[in-house]
Amino acid sequence: MYPVDLPAVDDTDLTSASEQYLSSLESRPLHNEWFQSSQLSKVAITANNVRRLQLFEDDQPDCTVLALHPPDDPTRVAALYLHEKWWCLDDVLRTSNKSRSGLMLVQSIMERVIVFLLSRVVERSSHEEVVFSLHPRTESCKLLWRDSQAVGFYTVKHKGSLCDSWSARCYLLPVLDTVLVRRSWRRRGFGLQMLKDLCSSFSTEGFLGVSSPLSPNMVAVCRRFLQQHEEHRDRLYEVEAPGGWTQRRNIWLNLQLGRYPLNINESSPTSGETQRNEDDSSQKMQTSNCKLDLTSLSTCDVNIPLVIRSSEQQIKPYDPSRGEISPSCKSSQTGCSPAAHANDPDPGSPTRPPESVNTTQALKSKPSLSAEPRREKPGETQRSTKRVRRT
Repeated sequence: MYPVDLPAVDDTDLTSASEQYLSSLESRPLHNEWFQSSQLSKVAITANNVRRLQLFEDDQPDCTVLALHPPDDPTRVAALYLHEKWWCLDDVLRTSNKSRSGLMLVQSIMERVIVFLLSRVVERSSHEEVVFSLHPRTESCKLLWRDSQAVGFYTVKHKGSLCDSWSARCYLLPVLDTVLVRRSWRRRGFGLQMLKDLCSSFSTEGFLGVSSPLSPNMVAVCRRFLQQHEEHRDRLYEVEAPGGWTQRRNIWLNLQLGRYPLNINESSPTSGETQRNEDDSSQKMQTSNCKLDLTSLSTCDVNIPLVIRSSEQQIKPYDPSRGEISPSCKSSQTGCSPAAHANDPDPGSPTRPPESVNTTQALKSKPSLSAEPRREKPGETQRSTKRVRRT
């Protein structure tokens, strides 16, 4: 059995066991124990080679797990201390429970540990930045299980949940904040599967958000999804927190208007699956994260995760004449930038979007050129510029 299959523990027990073990380790002789990290290498289990990892954002109280690292590379994790023993990362990400298959809601602390590993450890090399910032303890999340191993996840900011820990602003609609699929499992349609699951999970909601800014790979996934599911074209919006109408723009409409950068991998849009405002290359989706990066992507490399959060993307100036929304800047928070339009209270969201952002109306064809031209009334003031007669 693997850690996720063993009897459940709470975060207090996990932290307490870690502290007790570390205290006992400090009193032992050096190089008394070894962990075989691979067939060719092993790591001495000493207090100098062990560090605490914080699992959640702004954790009060702290919830930590012990990580073993090689003496020459403290950024690399060779094993985790769980259930009173050391486990290699591959085993922590596995399950012996055959019922774990597909997308499943994260409920236990061990499943939270798996999300932590996917977002912060296993999808980065020693020279790369972490893919995501820490997730809040209560953030809603689903793990994707395939062939007895965790291959990805996505997180959601629920309608009515707080945007941050320092203000009283709440999200005005459900927002897909983070999406990640492991590199070895991409190009299999899992990004599309997660978008479909999001839409079906919130079937009673008229509008759903995707955390801004979208990475090129997340744009490609959204394009393919909306091409296949026309019924969701008026539902999906790119949003900044808290998601008022001035902080939303319809994804399908902006795809048709060419307002997203062209992804060279769009012929295989599920090839990159990471989004969050902190990406694999840097979404850093952002994903993004999409860090949907699901990471912040400067390129459309297939090896960049599908993340929603981008911390290092180039941001274009806000142009109100184009009906665009100012993109969020780099944020240490998860998903939408809480600082965006902080002084823009939502005046009460209408049941339908304003006509200027309605996809159907915006894409209507222009009036026929054969229509009778308007006749000016006698005495009407002549314009300073001449009118061009259409033939």
